[in-house]
Amino acid sequence: MKAVVFEQFGKTPEVRTVPDPEPAPQGVVIKVEATGLCRSDWHGWMGHDPDVTLPHVPGHELAGTVAAVGALVTRWTGGERVTVPFVGGCGQCPECHSGNHQVCERQFQPGFTAWGSFAEFVAIDYADTNLIALPDELGFDVAASLGCRFATAFRAVVDQGRVQPGEWVAVHACGGVGLSAIMIASALGASVIAIDVSEDKLRIAEDFGAVASINAARSENVADAVKEVSRGGAHVSLDALGHPSTLFNSVSCLRRRGRHVQVGLTLGDQKHPPVPMDRIVAHELEILGSHGMQAFRYDALLEMIRRGRLAPENLIDSHISLDEAPAALMQMDRFDGRGIKVISRF
Repeated sequence: MKAVVFEQFGKTPEVRTVPDPEPAPQGVVIKVEATGLCRSDWHGWMGHDPDVTLPHVPGHELAGTVAAVGALVTRWTGGERVTVPFVGGCGQCPECHSGNHQVCERQFQPGFTAWGSFAEFVAIDYADTNLIALPDELGFDVAASLGCRFATAFRAVVDQGRVQPGEWVAVHACGGVGLSAIMIASALGASVIAIDVSEDKLRIAEDFGAVASINAARSENVADAVKEVSRGGAHVSLDALGHPSTLFNSVSCLRRRGRHVQVGLTLGDQKHPPVPMDRIVAHELEILGSHGMQAFRYDALLEMIRRGRLAPENLIDSHISLDEAPAALMQMDRFDGRGIKVISRF
């Protein structure tokens, strides 16, 4: 099969022919029909993720067709249209038994703990726990765009942030995760404030439901600006980028007893950023992480899409080929584009 491979961190990946994967006893092999490019892939390529071993094939936002089935798989027989969370649970550890597959003690992550989906085929373990059947009307490209950013934003807003109608929600950074969060929070009836350094992205955020926008590059104090717009501060605030400044602003803009959700990864030399602990204690703020979403929670997400309350297809910025993927991956730190790039030509 053809796949994007890198043998050194930070060095140019190449499209190569490599052996086709075989399914594990509890796994399947998926023929990849579409796969998204994500900043998490860039972090893996840069060597920021300790789970990545070389040589490596990146890619974790995927959709396709089941091509081969392991001997112990019971729910899938082959030919099904499927997607998968970017964090897969083993289905057997205490966290999985409690329904928290996204923090499984033996979690499987395509593109990180194993070779990923920048390839014609990808092996997925623990298939009975993690595969999600796709509605026939949902395109592979849209399904792939759900895999990390949209699903992660859904859990961050709905499950972790517990956003309610009428609340103020601040979203810091309007890339794929941020725009997804804005769309989802708006669909829930919240008033969303978008924060970014790009006027173009702020205009897009308003198209996706933000009722106000703040240009962080032009604002002397982002937290004060959020408090002014929301008349006291956000009930929920998300750092959708993963940077010390967006994290600090996100916590600082909350009203008393507000909820901060950290969605963006802070890795490398930024993995221990400062936080305003004095405010966290004095105002009884909640600090929550959000790491993917369990397969069984996709039912709620897919139902909102079916009812027309969410339109993730609007987040797709462009379609590219596998041959174009190496250059696109290396440019993920530039934050170009309005949303999600999807590899759909192999």
